[in-house]
Amino acid sequence: MKYTILDYLEDTAAKFPQKTAFADVQNSVSWGEFVTRAKSLSAVISKYFEAGNAVPVMIDKSVRTLEYFFAALYSGCFYSYFDATFPDSRLNSMIETLGVKYIICDRRFVKKVATLNVTPLFFDELEKITEKEEYSDKRRKNIIDTDPVYANFTSGSTGTPKAVVVSHRSVIDFISCFTEIFGITSEDNIANQAPFDFDVSVKDIFSGVFTGATVHLVPKMFFSFPTKLLDYLEEREITTIIWAVSAMCILSTLNGFDYKVPSKLNKIMFSGEVMPCRQLEIWKRFIPNAKYVNLYGPTEITCNCTYYIIPDGALPDSIPIGIPFPNERIILLNEDNEPVTEKNVEGELCVSGTCVAIGYYNSPKTAEVFVQNPSQPFRYERIYRTGDLAKYGDDGLLYYVGRKDTQIKHMGHRIELGEIEGTVSKHEKITRCCCVFCDNKITAFYTGSETDKKEIVSMLRITLPSYMIPSDFIFIKEFPLTKNGKIDKKSLMESLNV
Repeated sequence: MKYTILDYLEDTAAKFPQKTAFADVQNSVSWGEFVTRAKSLSAVISKYFEAGNAVPVMIDKSVRTLEYFFAALYSGCFYSYFDATFPDSRLNSMIETLGVKYIICDRRFVKKVATLNVTPLFFDELEKITEKEEYSDKRRKNIIDTDPVYANFTSGSTGTPKAVVVSHRSVIDFISCFTEIFGITSEDNIANQAPFDFDVSVKDIFSGVFTGATVHLVPKMFFSFPTKLLDYLEEREITTIIWAVSAMCILSTLNGFDYKVPSKLNKIMFSGEVMPCRQLEIWKRFIPNAKYVNLYGPTEITCNCTYYIIPDGALPDSIPIGIPFPNERIILLNEDNEPVTEKNVEGELCVSGTCVAIGYYNSPKTAEVFVQNPSQPFRYERIYRTGDLAKYGDDGLLYYVGRKDTQIKHMGHRIELGEIEGTVSKHEKITRCCCVFCDNKITAFYTGSETDKKEIVSMLRITLPSYMIPSDFIFIKEFPLTKNGKIDKKSLMESLNV
């Protein structure tokens, strides 16, 4: 019986010992080598970290980083990725939350780590010690499926980092379904775009672990040079991408496919934000035979809880988030905590099932959103309240509406900024739109071609009431992005106050 991530890893290594497991630009490692390396490194990690504790890793995204992640698991611990570009205050807050004394890091970050409240363990020194240490499976034998695999930090609405802790059981439950539904196999080459502290990377890493697919780590800089990115996808014979929407839009808005179309790409999945239909149409025009999937879900429910396979033909006006993954239950709750089952009625999207994370590490916030299902009074059913609003469409599918905390009150009306954004994006000269609400007025930022305000307003008046029409329309060449590839709305709002 396989009940930990390591069981799946070893099963894959036994089937494909010589096959490439992970590859970055400079290095690669086979599945057999990867297991050997992780076990060896775990012997050293066990000297510094007690079983069950977090192992923070501050190494640029590479094969080595992944070896330390799995070494942490073999030592009976869980891993947490630390980005060296983060401000000291944020990193120290993360250190305090996890209660760690040590951090595994690259010697390049010696100055950075000197400002942190933690003792560095430089990997070049650790790897010298491995020659004197022997791997013991004592800790590994004590791992159970409810133990954590990783802690990914998310700021949420508070601005204070919260560490979402996800168990072996949750990862196994989700990835088993994910790889089966979308037909990911050992024949696939997956191009990892997401940073390792963003849960989209979990789908890349563990889809490889579960199936034997090879995971290629795309350098971040390639997303600033579409020709380099497309050359990489073709050279590595990439078949599968699971990317943030903004990453996909980089290629389509900059006419990347006029240069080259990846010939092996056949599975294209996206998440994180609403995909603009015009951008998806470009992808479908150049790569018509691929399977396209819209994925939805927050970190707290292990990657995704719903999916929608885009059908052939014309796209709908609004792309649904679809149906729940197997073994996951979606519940929409209204403001009175009553289930919403009627079509086109909004409710907060809540999730129940094995997918629900353990909670936030060392945080009272856990009790606020990981709660008993208020519509189930007779037995214990733990749910996660996402804070997202959704509804059932006339087709019975789920549709994302927006965030509860981005639903604004303007001129006496409750308004979803996402509805305005979707309508503005339908203009033929506009590729993408993002609205912010500041100083009691709505401002629409957009990319594409600079367009006369009167022309945009005339189009909006056909479908939107006057109180939903933005006061200002600001053209920008490209949106500022967060490190996870989402539009940085905070930066947009700050630009209004310059």
